[in-house]
Parts: sequence; structure tokens; C-alpha cells
Amino acid sequence: MSRERFDILISGGGVAGLTAASAFGSAGFKVVIVDPHPPITDADAEGADLRTTAFLQPARDFLDRAALWDRLSGFATPLQTMQIIDASRPDTVERAFDAEDISDRPFGWNLPNWLLRREMMARIEELDTVEIRLGVEFQDYLARTNGVIAHLTDGTRIDVSLVIGADGRNSAVRKAAGIEVSTTRYGQHALTFAVAHDTPHENISTEVHKSGGPFTLVPLPDQDGRPCSAVVWMTDSKEAERLRTIPTDQFEEEATERSGGVLGRLILVSRRTAWPIISQIADTLVAARTALVAEAAHVMPPIGAQGLNMSLTDLSHLLDLSVRHRDDLGSPAMLDAYQRARHGDIKLRVAGIDMLNRTSMAGNPLAQEARRAGIKALHGIKPIRTRLMQMGLGAKG
Repeated sequence: MSRERFDILISGGGVAGLTAASAFGSAGFKVVIVDPHPPITDADAEGADLRTTAFLQPARDFLDRAALWDRLSGFATPLQTMQIIDASRPDTVERAFDAEDISDRPFGWNLPNWLLRREMMARIEELDTVEIRLGVEFQDYLARTNGVIAHLTDGTRIDVSLVIGADGRNSAVRKAAGIEVSTTRYGQHALTFAVAHDTPHENISTEVHKSGGPFTLVPLPDQDGRPCSAVVWMTDSKEAERLRTIPTDQFEEEATERSGGVLGRLILVSRRTAWPIISQIADTLVAARTALVAEAAHVMPPIGAQGLNMSLTDLSHLLDLSVRHRDDLGSPAMLDAYQRARHGDIKLRVAGIDMLNRTSMAGNPLAQEARRAGIKALHGIKPIRTRLMQMGLGAKG
């Protein structure tokens, strides 16, 4: 009995997996993508992902390459300025980093995750090179010299040249490949929700630091004539659960206080969801005929919009190498090049975000004073400020 043949199997139908399917399908590869659950593409649906993603300049360029940006740009809110506020003492320290210092474009553009899934699914439906199978999951595989026999949970087997694991922090592909991970747990959760406020955000993304983790406000489009922002509130796990369940009026009061009132009173306009915060790095990004991307490869606290932007950097490198190695797709030479290009950079960036998170969590006065001094110094020297902004967009250190 003959098996179906594809160039690439993508395990995982989240934002990274859907982007990969569109990018590789647009490049002419025959792709099958599998996920056990249909993507939720309505903000009001049960289980909808209410988080937002800020796509930095390189990520936006990759979305354009994947023929996705034209679909998304009309819904995107530009992020022109990144503002950091230390409110650990009454005399707050505020510094703003303006994209004009390094570019004629914004730092990035913010979009709701549920909307990303909707538009990405619509793009995939246009591609005759991509087949999406929902309700089906990657199970295991047999890698051979010239390809892979992949086993799916519906009992089917398919032949592919390359398996891409984009199936999250508990990746089935990573486990099947026998790749271990190093994990750090912080005892934190991130509360995510959307708010309306009287003060316009003026396309400024703001991180407010006290202790326990940052409180980040990211601009969204106006709703019903009111300015709106997405919020990521990182705090102790027990405190996050309390905040998730207290009455709305009490929550709005506490959220406004924690924000330092930077945008005035915050009015809750969405559900509250909570996500555990960890750092995690796969010991290697590759195995026989296998490449890990996104959270299958790396997880980090949601600081500096690095998470999904790093994931799209993974995909950009992997796509470049796949095009270059189209005739030997998934070969050791191709995968070794991917490992060299990404693993070192991932380890450095995860370590940097880990350090920033621990600094933000710190509640002791000495650590807080060091953070305040660091914000002043890094902003005050223009060459350092400029280099930090460039590195935040993905430039090498």
C-alpha cells in the first residue's frame, strides 16, 4: 500500500506552525500540517487565546515573505515607542526609547493572537501546496537516510523529507526525537487581558516595574471610540490566581494602581487568562530529518517581545536553508547549518531575558536601586541606547 508523500510535515497549528505552513507552502514546498485542535479564530469563543503578539521589524518582513502581512497590516497597531518605568519608589524613573533613533519604521506592530490564527488559516486555504489536518496529531516516526515515515494518531503514515516540530513546550516531535530540555521555573504566572482607558496610548508600549515582574501595556486599536491596550501582568503564581478570580471592579482598581496610572483608569474589556512563566531550551535543535522551532526549541518570559519574534527568526533561517537544500531537504548538512545558526543565539537571548526577569522580580531595595540606575545609564548614553534597540530587533550582540 503506497503512502502519501510530502516534502515537509509541520507538527503544531499555533501561530508559529501556521506561519511556517504559509511560508514553506508559498516557497513551493508540499506541506502537511497537523494539530489535535482546530485553531480558535474568534475572540469570544471558549478557549480563545486573548494574548497579543508584537511583531518586530524582522518578523514583519518574514510575514511579508510568507504572504501574510498584506492580510494582517490593516489590523495591526504600530509600536513607535518603548517606555520603561520603575515605580518601586515614589520618585519614579521613566525613560522612552523611540524607533526614530534607529529606523524610519516603528519598532513593531501589535496583533491579537486569535486574529492571527484567523488570517493565517485563510491564507493556508488559498495554497494548493499545503494540506492541513485538524484533529490529528504527530505520534512518532522512523527516520531513514532518504526520508522519514511519520505516524499520525489517526493511524495514517506519510513519507516526508523533513519534520518540523512547532508543537509547543511539550513537543511530541522533540520527545520522539529523544531531545532533552533544560527548564527554569520562576513561580510566576502572566495574567493577560485587554483594557480600555481614557488616556490615548499614542502607540507607546509601556513596561512598569515594581516587584514580582513587569506590568506591560501594549497598544491595541480603539474599540467603540475608546483607546485600548493589551496587558501582560507578571506576578507570583498565587497572586495571579487571586487576581484572576476577584470581582471586576476590584481587579480594575488594582490593575490601575499597579500600572502607576500611566493611562488613567483601566477598564477590563476581555476575560482574564493566566499562563505559567518558565525558561526552557532544547539541548539541540535538530535530530535525524528533524528541526525544532518556536516553543518546541525555546521558551522564555514575555519580556521585550522576544518569544515569537525569535520563533520567526528560527523559521527564516530554516526556510533559507530549505530553499538552498531543496534537492537534499532535511540532510545532515542542512540541519547542521540550522543548529549552528540558531542554538548559540537562542541560549544568549534566553539567558538575557532570564536576567531581566529576575531583576524585575526582585523586591529588595538594593536590586531595585540597581535597576533604576541601569535604566538611567542605558538610556542616557546614545550609542548604548541605539545598540540596545538594534539588539532588541534581532541584531547580533
